[in-house]
Amino acid sequence: MGTISGKGDSTMIRFPEQLFSDVRTEDIFSTALTYVDGAWEVNRVRREKGALLRVYDGKMWYYAVTTDLDQIQEELDGLAALASPNPDILADPVVRRLQANRDRVMRYEGRRETDVPHARKEELVRHCHDLVAAQEGVAVATVRLADEYRVKHVVSSLGCDVEWDYQACGLRAQFTLKVGDAPLTECKTFYANHFDDLNVTDEAILADYRRALDFAKRAVPVKPGQYPVILSPEVAGVFAHESFGHKSESDFMLGDESMMREWALGTKVGSGILSIYDDGGEMGSGYLPYDDEGTRKVRSWLIRDGVLAGRLHNAATAAALEEENTGNARAVSFEFEPIVRMTSTCIGPGKQTKEELLAGVKEGVYIHDYTYGTGMSTFTIAPNMAWMIREGKLAEPVRVSVISGNVMETLHLIDGLSDQVEVTSSVFGGCGKMEQFPLRVSDGGPYVRVSAMNVQ
Repeated sequence: MGTISGKGDSTMIRFPEQLFSDVRTEDIFSTALTYVDGAWEVNRVRREKGALLRVYDGKMWYYAVTTDLDQIQEELDGLAALASPNPDILADPVVRRLQANRDRVMRYEGRRETDVPHARKEELVRHCHDLVAAQEGVAVATVRLADEYRVKHVVSSLGCDVEWDYQACGLRAQFTLKVGDAPLTECKTFYANHFDDLNVTDEAILADYRRALDFAKRAVPVKPGQYPVILSPEVAGVFAHESFGHKSESDFMLGDESMMREWALGTKVGSGILSIYDDGGEMGSGYLPYDDEGTRKVRSWLIRDGVLAGRLHNAATAAALEEENTGNARAVSFEFEPIVRMTSTCIGPGKQTKEELLAGVKEGVYIHDYTYGTGMSTFTIAPNMAWMIREGKLAEPVRVSVISGNVMETLHLIDGLSDQVEVTSSVFGGCGKMEQFPLRVSDGGPYVRVSAMNVQ
């Protein structure tokens, strides 16, 4: 038996016998505001509520989605009628890797985004837009605000009953400058777990604007070649996510014997100073106390001291590879089945300062931020702003189209890490996999020095 809240009072769920089944409900509130050149492009408040139901007989999964929570029992019974009863279902390797946790983790009760007046959000967006639009060289000003409050509840035939909430709010003040040789689009982004904690200030926005204006006026194309490169924590985070994090999602390995050999646990895959982990306990946009199967999320070390230490799993992939479940079953909403996804993926800290990393570079490139990043076996990151490093100091700004390389080779070429990790969170966009986008994640790391990287 399990209990789920419907339209009225709580509803008891009778789980079918000799099968595994679970129900995940979600109650989602979200705001989306986009103000462009003095007009609302998007001004939306949305409320959604629904459930995904699963039944498993040891051979096949059966799914149903409903937005009528009072129909859950009927939908569940319908799925059970399609399945084959299995008296040994509890001994199934997948079912044995599911957990019967019972917990309630409600961090935001009494301080929800739902209680913030919409007019306050609009007012902040318009103010930031007018501030940015008034600055020298700004051709296009775009300010976005997005927030989300989500309550998830998972119950299962094993006795799992976990409920938790998630909340995030963000503002992005974006501007396109038309000065110098080429247009430059830059933004200042704020993130918090509540609107009142965003700490949006004029000075913070203007400081980023002034740096971007100076860059736009002085930047010259970089001379293509191989250089030592220092990545900011923001860029190091996207490198960890795109170049290695996705390779750690174990569903990519199922049925791929060559990939399993290449990524066998215990294999040396990088520099001895390099460690990478995935942790839903980070209180950012990748926060996840339990996954969408009700499994407690734990810190998962993917690389430790240069050695492949683990990979990310849901119950099915853990069973298939005979490994432990890491609690990484995630779905973008109740409309989708949970698949293996990252939470907050970070490169661990080193022992140097940023200044010491710079001091070790005679001529190189510092990558401050990026516009996009992709990667699996090879990676490509498109920087937005970058600077040359000369004799251990930041020098002239340069326009860099891409930095790229082979993932395995680059992991071995990391020769310096700063001693502080910074995590980047955002409510704009997210991670995409299969048809599920955007999933909230976060990533980060220290300043990372790579001894050689292709720069164009």
